[in-house]
Amino acid sequence: MTGTIPKLLVSVRSAAEARAALAGGADLIDVKEPSRGPLGPADPEEIREVLAAVGGRVPVSAALGEWLVWSDRPVPDGLEYAKWGLAELRELQAWAVGLIRKSTCARCPVLAAYADFRRARSPEPEWLVGAAIRFQFPAFLIDTAVKDGSTLLDWIAPAALARMRFDLADAGVKVALAGSLDEAAIRRLAPLAPDWFAVRGATCVGGRNGTVCADRVRQLRAVIDEACRATAG
Repeated sequence: MTGTIPKLLVSVRSAAEARAALAGGADLIDVKEPSRGPLGPADPEEIREVLAAVGGRVPVSAALGEWLVWSDRPVPDGLEYAKWGLAELRELQAWAVGLIRKSTCARCPVLAAYADFRRARSPEPEWLVGAAIRFQFPAFLIDTAVKDGSTLLDWIAPAALARMRFDLADAGVKVALAGSLDEAAIRRLAPLAPDWFAVRGATCVGGRNGTVCADRVRQLRAVIDEACRATAG
């Protein structure tokens, strides 16, 4: 996968943050409400306002909360990707994954795995990788459920992430890596060349619950480009 420059996904909670993320060079805008959990759903009006602010310049995705409590409520039109967490669904059956795949909330439903699955009581990431391949998901997200300062790399070793990433790539499933990633983590993960690095806290003034800053987005975009060029070279 060397030679591929990952795109930068920035999670925002408002139209103002979306504009800042775009100004900094974000490739995909993700709408979430971080106070409501790792994949906390934003209110529909916030999603509509972000879609309007982005105006089609880049794709827009949305976190829609945990699948366990999802009520199939209406979601604004125009989303490219939609994703749900699988907390408290440790014994999730394959047929339920099929329901997620059939969701029409966005053009592309995303299957999400929590690296700290034991804390989240969610399915193991490796099992979900197999399900994503079986059901031909367009994209797969690996995140962390508990935002306590630990990162993705505290829960899954790079070698295990590499196996999952390349298995998914072989099946044509795009991969987003998230989980409180900072510049150091992105540099370590650059050899995996995921389709996206997905961040929020690293682009905010004041941490995950702060405010997205265009300069921080721009700096992270530069780190991704430089780290991946170094890996390719």
